[in-house]
Parts: sequence; structure tokens; C-alpha cells
Amino acid sequence: MESSLHKKSVLKPKRKPNIRKNKWLYIMMLLPLASLIIWNYIPMYGIIISFKDYSPALGMMDSPWVGFDHFKRFFNAFYFWDVIINTLRISIYSLVVGVPLPIILALMFNELRNKKYKSLAQTISYIPNFISIVIIVGMLMFFTSPVDGVINSIIQYFGGEPIDFIGDPDLFPHVFVWSGIWQSVGWSTLIYTAAMSGIPQDQYEAAYLEGASRLQCIRHITIPAIMPTIVILTILATGSVMSVGFEKVLLMQNDANLATSEVLSTYTYKAGILNAEYSFSAAVGFFNNIINFIVLYVVNKFSQKFSETSLW
Repeated sequence: MESSLHKKSVLKPKRKPNIRKNKWLYIMMLLPLASLIIWNYIPMYGIIISFKDYSPALGMMDSPWVGFDHFKRFFNAFYFWDVIINTLRISIYSLVVGVPLPIILALMFNELRNKKYKSLAQTISYIPNFISIVIIVGMLMFFTSPVDGVINSIIQYFGGEPIDFIGDPDLFPHVFVWSGIWQSVGWSTLIYTAAMSGIPQDQYEAAYLEGASRLQCIRHITIPAIMPTIVILTILATGSVMSVGFEKVLLMQNDANLATSEVLSTYTYKAGILNAEYSFSAAVGFFNNIINFIVLYVVNKFSQKFSETSLW
């Protein structure tokens, strides 16, 4: 008993110096923590309107309770499966293309020995990330317009027929995904490049002395070193599988491509804002978040079981 009390008395004073030593780090955390609580947790009480027939005149608390009626309405809607399939098609397409390409590009940058050329290539690759979505869509319209677009002008010059890239429902997912990859791939490589910068150079030198080629060094040194980063970013990406970028889809959407461009985010916007069905749109958004959370949980558990890296 005395020994246990002695251990507690010895361990207790050690905690106070650590807090005092890192007090400025804790103080710096207060602002982002407050922002997280104010903008992410406090508004969560508004989710109750998903189970009510919300009326602005009655208020959130006095609006009549309807239970799961809005969810049933959404599940029985004529466009339910079309919206789900369109969302999954674009999301999975983006994951399949968007996860490996930044890794490949980062590996290519890492193999460049000329620092000036490497810096220039990296700068060019991530500049599109700072371009507004509105401007990106305007550029797409300019290049792919079937009337006077640059690409169709080249096609017609060689005797081909103009193609409505954005208006064609079959081509819409390709244009959406690959334009997004062009915009974001360079910025995504920065995370992998930072992870590669922490790899000790003596490992490469030892491998070269043993006669290893560059590809063998990439396979046996670089990729295993950045694998935890790859796993974490992949888990985070799959956690938003049902959340397709709303602004870009809405700007690119028209009556011609509606068959493949109507996704959950645009469907929620039209139901909630344009039709003023706030409770119904809240129910759709709640369903979307539940699916994202389930996917995130399953993928994280899968990663936890088959690798040493996971979110929790």
C-alpha cells in the first residue's frame, strides 16, 4: 500500500511540468477547438428537423413531429437509385483515379535531381488548385464548347464532328473527374513529397552501393516509408464517398446531362433551397452523412486489421 502511494506521489508531480512546458501549445489549440465546436458541433442540434415538418413560422421546436416520413419519401422517390448510382459512379471514379496519381507524381518529383526544374514542375502542378471552381468550369466551357470550343475546332479542322463533352451524359463523369484531377493532383503531391523528405538518404546510398536500381529503391524504400501516409489519406478519401463536390456539379449541370449529373448534393439543394423543403433536404443530408460514416468506419477497421495504420 505504501509503495503504491509512493508511486502516485512520484508520478503526480511529473504531469505539471509537462503542462507548463507546453502551455503555449495548449493555448494555440483553443482557437481551432472553439471553431470546431461552434461551427461543427453546436449546429448538430438542427438535425432534429429531419424528423419534423419544419416551418419557419413555427420554429424548430414547435414544428410537428413526423418521425421517419421524410426518409421514407426519399427512399421511395422515383429518382432515388439514379441519384445514388450517379453519386457512387463519380465518387468511386474519383477515388480510383485520384488516389494513385498523386503518389505517382510525387515519386516522379522525388526522382528529379535538378532542384530548379523540380521546383518549377511542382509549382506548375499545384497552381491550378488556387483557381476558383467558377473559373475552372468557365475554362471547360471555353475548351469543350461544341460551337466554338478550342478542342472541337481542332476536331473539325481534321474533318471530325463536334462533340458536346459536357452535354453528353456518358462523357460528363469523365470530364468532371479528370478536370478535378488536373486541378488537385499537384496540391495532393505535396503531402507525399513532405513524407518522402523524411526518408534518410543513407538508405538510398546503401541500396545503390548494393547495386539496386532506382525502381528497386522506390519499391523497397520509398513506398514502404510513405505507406502510412497513403493509408491515412485513402481512408479519409473513402470517408467522403457520398459527398461529390456540389459547386462544380451544379455549374456543369444542364438538362442534357441531368441523367448522370444529378447527385445527392444537387438533389438536396434543389429540394431544400429551391423548393423550400428544409426537413426533406435535412433528411437526405443526414442519410448521406450516415453512409459516409459507415464507409469510413468499415475502411478504417479493414486497415486496422490488415495493416498497422488507422485513424483510431
